[in-house]
Amino acid sequence: MTRPRPARPAGPTRPAGRPLWAGGTGPAGRPATAAGGVGYAQLWAADPDAWRAAGTAWAGLTRLAERRSAALAGAATALRGGWSGGAAGAADARLAGLRAELTTLRPALIEADQVLAEFAARLATAKGRLAAAVALADGSGVLVDRHGRVRADPARPPTERAGPAAARVGAGIRDALDLARAADREATARLDGLSAAAGTGWADAPPPGRPAPGGDPALVHAWWAGLTPAQRRWLVAHEPGLVGRLDGVPVAARDQANRLLLGARRDELVAERSRLLGRVPRGPVEVAGLLRVGAALSGLDALDARLAASGAPRAYLLGLEPGGEGRAVVALGNPDRSSGVLTYVPGMTAGLDDAPGELGRAGRVLARCAALDPGAETAAVLWLDYDAPDFLHEAVWPGQARDAGPALHRFQEGLRATHEGPPARQTVLGHSYGSLVVGNAVREHGLAADALVFVGSPGVGVAHAAELGLPAGQVWASTAADDVIRLASPPDELARRAVLGASPLGLTAGVAGGHELWFGRDPTDPGFGARTFPSGRHGHTGYWEADNPALDGMARIVLGR
Repeated sequence: MTRPRPARPAGPTRPAGRPLWAGGTGPAGRPATAAGGVGYAQLWAADPDAWRAAGTAWAGLTRLAERRSAALAGAATALRGGWSGGAAGAADARLAGLRAELTTLRPALIEADQVLAEFAARLATAKGRLAAAVALADGSGVLVDRHGRVRADPARPPTERAGPAAARVGAGIRDALDLARAADREATARLDGLSAAAGTGWADAPPPGRPAPGGDPALVHAWWAGLTPAQRRWLVAHEPGLVGRLDGVPVAARDQANRLLLGARRDELVAERSRLLGRVPRGPVEVAGLLRVGAALSGLDALDARLAASGAPRAYLLGLEPGGEGRAVVALGNPDRSSGVLTYVPGMTAGLDDAPGELGRAGRVLARCAALDPGAETAAVLWLDYDAPDFLHEAVWPGQARDAGPALHRFQEGLRATHEGPPARQTVLGHSYGSLVVGNAVREHGLAADALVFVGSPGVGVAHAAELGLPAGQVWASTAADDVIRLASPPDELARRAVLGASPLGLTAGVAGGHELWFGRDPTDPGFGARTFPSGRHGHTGYWEADNPALDGMARIVLGR
């Protein structure tokens, strides 16, 4: 049997060796431009969602390949039990070869999805820039014809004609078309390279050397860059557990590796649930374990559904650990290819069961970025790669925040190392206890970030923004007036209140006011030195509500406004 070759996606078709937009039809059956590249009319009519759907169809075949591989493994086991000799050995080898081909096919299918999703994302950005240019034309007396040519409106008096505006409109249209053409060329080359690899075969031997887990992301990236494309694909297919957790490996490869592990991670949770169910009688420990595993399975299934969805932005799975409360690192959009990247660190009680909801918060910031600037390329990461406190008696200690610091430091360094093109604007946002995680990471390890944002913070472990090492004006904070975190006074203040509590009036003494919180000075206090942005009255978890001005504030910081 020859090595499987990924089929062309249904809908988007093109002759071999020609650009996606050249000849043939686009995803919605519309005529594509001639060989010169993307034209004004073609970009205006383009449908990025059709390309995303085509990529999702490719990725969906990975489950079929996984089932076929499992069926072949079962057949091989059955044959070994009742058949021996030379023919049996040859049959077993053949089945092993078929399973190996399916193993290498699965990451190729995921890669095809990535290529088409990223093409769709850049196409959508180009359309946003084109729409902005046309809106400028509409508002300034400039005409744009069906070919994208720009001229002043002759119906207006000469004094009202906007010559400079026409130049800006023309530049905006050219910028949009240049981006679409660059995306077209790149996607064409990546699909051709993937097809060629499938035709000639992947490396059939492991590459030499491995970086140590937790190694310097810059060194990891240098190691990865020194491998051939065939060696990288071998590692993704055969050692996904290594590739998926290495900071410094590009986002696309980590996503492929971790998606390959997703089924096994779910199997681990199911096995743990079966073990706990089998213990009779079940005491409080087993019952608590069953509740935890059930919640983690629910969260994992919801996360899996988001990973399989075809809507924008595409999700990238950068880390997944079902043990304990569960951990997950998920990006919306590809951080390696975005000019603005948000890393969101959630706070107390966050675990695998909360990951879909926390990812939704990151997604709402990203959506607001798109609304404010449709032409910007942004991505958002949920970084839930630490053991968040589950109860108040855990949250009053900084130990879990300190333990998280090295991992957050490595992750941000990895984003810097793997980013393509000019450096991105990296914004790290911590909510509640997550703000202490961010503050400790900066203070004790340093953090590759251009801006820090603290919302609903109980203190970040430093007395002044200058201790965080960022330029003045790039540390931001917001706390709602009705956020209960404002009552998180320092331990010595609580002790004083306990003494005053002997009288009814003593219970209320000192509750309001003051600048010190449990983990240091309130970052929204003027004396802390951060810049503040407003928040409506939505409590401790409402900063991401659609009508909360804090959502606009976070988005504008990510965009660098």
